[in-house]
Amino acid sequence: MQEGKSGQMTDVQEKTTQNNEEKSLDEVFAQLDALAQKLENSETSLEDSFRYYKKGMELLKYCSQKLDTVEKKMLQMDEDGTLREF
Repeated sequence: MQEGKSGQMTDVQEKTTQNNEEKSLDEVFAQLDALAQKLENSETSLEDSFRYYKKGMELLKYCSQKLDTVEKKMLQMDEDGTLREF
């Protein structure tokens, strides 16, 4: 894992190294928002920008997979009132 200029992990690195499987979508969206703010900061180095972008793409992939799973589990009500998966 890469470290910040001071030799210590940055706060974004610490937050994003935790296992995404344990996070809610709200938590991941908050991480994505924090990464976007870092990317928008004009003082963020090019190297850090690439690292934040890569982590953001990984988080987006996680969100997409999580949403796909939820959609597959959703139920649809038939005309007769019975529920079935779609």
